[in-house]
Amino acid sequence: MALDPEHHRAFLVRRKRIDDGVRLGQTRANRISQMPSGPDVIKFDPGLSRIYVACYSGAIACFTRTTDHYASLKTSACSIVHTVAVDLKTHRLYTPEQEEDGKPVARMVVYEAVTN
Repeated sequence: MALDPEHHRAFLVRRKRIDDGVRLGQTRANRISQMPSGPDVIKFDPGLSRIYVACYSGAIACFTRTTDHYASLKTSACSIVHTVAVDLKTHRLYTPEQEEDGKPVARMVVYEAVTN
């Protein structure tokens, strides 16, 4: 779960979509169907209004807010991902890579912010 306290929203990954629930006595769900399989971790970057979902299928999906809903921005291919961290100042994503070509590795991968 990731939170956007400024807009009173909570983001949850479940199966192949993101649910956006508005608290304050209302519930509204925006479902995104272009989700890679195996969503594992969700993070929110309030500076760019972006949601990042790390998927163990080998992708990091990025969604951006447009008016009052979220649209798919980009999906980056990567190895199996079980966690991701967002630097709120630089907007970079950090994720540990655990395998490459089926062989174990231990390294940190850095993704620059998506700007378009």
